[in-house]
Amino acid sequence: MAQSGEAPDDRLAPVGPIRAAGGVVWRPGARGGVEVCLVHRPRYDDWSLPKGKLDAREHPLAAAVREVQEETGVHARPQLRLPSVRYRREGQPKVVDFWSMRALSTVRFTANSEVDRIRWVSPETAARVVTYPHDARVLRHFTGLPHVTAVIAVVRHALAGKRGTWTGPDDARPLDQAGRAQARSLAPVLAQVRPELIRSASARRCTQTVEPLAARLDLPIEIDSAFDEPKPGQDPADVAISAATRLAELAIECEAVVVSSQGKVIPPALARLSGLGSAKAWVTPKGTGWLLAFAGRHLAGADRLTD
Repeated sequence: MAQSGEAPDDRLAPVGPIRAAGGVVWRPGARGGVEVCLVHRPRYDDWSLPKGKLDAREHPLAAAVREVQEETGVHARPQLRLPSVRYRREGQPKVVDFWSMRALSTVRFTANSEVDRIRWVSPETAARVVTYPHDARVLRHFTGLPHVTAVIAVVRHALAGKRGTWTGPDDARPLDQAGRAQARSLAPVLAQVRPELIRSASARRCTQTVEPLAARLDLPIEIDSAFDEPKPGQDPADVAISAATRLAELAIECEAVVVSSQGKVIPPALARLSGLGSAKAWVTPKGTGWLLAFAGRHLAGADRLTD
C-alpha cells in the first residue's frame, strides 16, 4: 500500500505522475446518517482517507477498491467518482483518484506497520480530523452528494472486426482477438461492482464481452432485448427510451448490475436518462463503458470506465 510520504524508487525515475487511488467508504450510522472510515498511519502519525498506489497495468477503480480492503479490511462497492487530488511529494507529482464506496462487509481489523488504527466518524467530523486539506475537500464534496441506492456498469461490446467483412448474420459476429483481450481486461474492473445480475443485448459480441466476468463471478448472462440495436423499421428514439427505462427499472430492482450493450443504444439512452447533453456527449468506444450511480430511479452520476 502506498504511503503519501514515501520516497520515490531510486531504481527507476517515474514517467509522469505517481498514480494512486482510494475511497470515501461509508456505512449507515448507528443514529442515522452515515459514517466514513479514516486510517491512521504510524509512520507519518496522520489521519487520512484510505488510498494507495496502482499496481502495474491496474485500473484505478480496481486499485481503489483493493487499497480500501487492504488498509481497512472493508469490502466495498464503488459508487460515485469524487474529485481527484493532485500534489507533489518530494518533487514528484502525484494524482489520487477517489470514489465514494458503500461498505458491504468487514473483516476484523488487524493493526500493522502501515495502518495501526481506523475510525468510523461522521463525514463532518472526518473533514475536521484528517491531517491534509485535500482530504477534507474530498470529504466536503462527498457530503453534498445524493444518497446512492444502486450502481449499474454499462459497457459497449469489445472489438469484433468490421461489420462489412462478416458474411453471416450480424448478431452472430464474434469478438476478434483484440476484442477478446479487451473482454478479459474488463472483467476485473467490472467485478468491483459486485453485480447481482449480468444483462446483455442478444448479439453474440455483447454476450462474449461479459463472458469472462460471468465466469469470474459464476453468474449467468441474461439476454435482454431492451439493449439491442434498432432493427429495420424500429424508431431509434423508441429504442433509446426502452433502454433508458430498463436501466431505471434495474436500479430499483437491484443494488448492482452489469449491462453489455451496443454503440447505437448506449449514447442516446444515457442522454435521455441523464437529461444532460446530446448523445454525442455519451459516445462510448468499444470495450469501454460507464459506471452509473442511481438515487432511486434517477441518475445521480456517471463515470467513464477507461484507464
